[in-house]
Amino acid sequence: MAALSDFTYDPKTFCVTPAMKEAFRTNGYVLLRQVLSPAEMSKVRQVLESEEVQRHVYTTADDERKETRMVLWFRVGEDVPGCVASMNKIAGTLEELMGGEEVYHFSTKILMKEPNQSSSFLWHQDYGYFYNWGYMFPDAASVFIAVDDCTKENGCLEVLRGSHRMGRIEHAPAGKQLQADLERVEEAKKRHEHLYVEMKAGDALFFPATLLHRSLPNASLHRRWSYVIAYNQRHNRTLMGPEHPRYTPHAGYVPLKKVSDSALLECTKFSMEGQWFLKEDEDKARE
Repeated sequence: MAALSDFTYDPKTFCVTPAMKEAFRTNGYVLLRQVLSPAEMSKVRQVLESEEVQRHVYTTADDERKETRMVLWFRVGEDVPGCVASMNKIAGTLEELMGGEEVYHFSTKILMKEPNQSSSFLWHQDYGYFYNWGYMFPDAASVFIAVDDCTKENGCLEVLRGSHRMGRIEHAPAGKQLQADLERVEEAKKRHEHLYVEMKAGDALFFPATLLHRSLPNASLHRRWSYVIAYNQRHNRTLMGPEHPRYTPHAGYVPLKKVSDSALLECTKFSMEGQWFLKEDEDKARE
């Protein structure tokens, strides 16, 4: 792992330091280890594994048509997932890393790589998708939380360090995904260090929407689930309305009320009743 991008969360002393801000600016990511405790992760898994959530699964597929299951939703409720998305140590940390402007929730998704049967996630920038949702600026970022340990064997995230500074790269459909222009990717590999981001459950990777990243299939005997929360800065709104032919239904700007870092452990609402889950035939961003 590159110097200055790997930090450990301490609930007694944590704050976003100048070193973290510099790592985010120059390397394009900050890895914050142990940001969610085992007790917090147990609550998260209880919701993600529930029938209530799992009935909304659909699939994404790579250029070889190998599939990975996923669930994606838009609203921030007063439930366990809502607490994760709203806590200061998640949303507040990202807001500071991005420069301090208010951030709002864009989407949360579960990516479920099962043992020996999942797909790759092809080289892409998250803004490749957000651009197709009509967002005018790349002023967005994601928080990738490891639900299970992420290793090279089970398809951990790979990044090209510093590639976020290249700006938006053209993307094209590949399977049920978008893939960044491979000519640009190959050139980026010559200029930017290729890193495997191995993580333990409860670790979180914060990265801007222009960072090039991918993950390979899970070749292990154990599942590798991840939990990815995407945010926009307040000024970044979509140009698309429901009348647009490529409009994908989503919430748009809704102010995010941040909650304390104790909120997840205190939360007793596991049901996501009334949540707005995306249906596969509505997901136009990958076309």
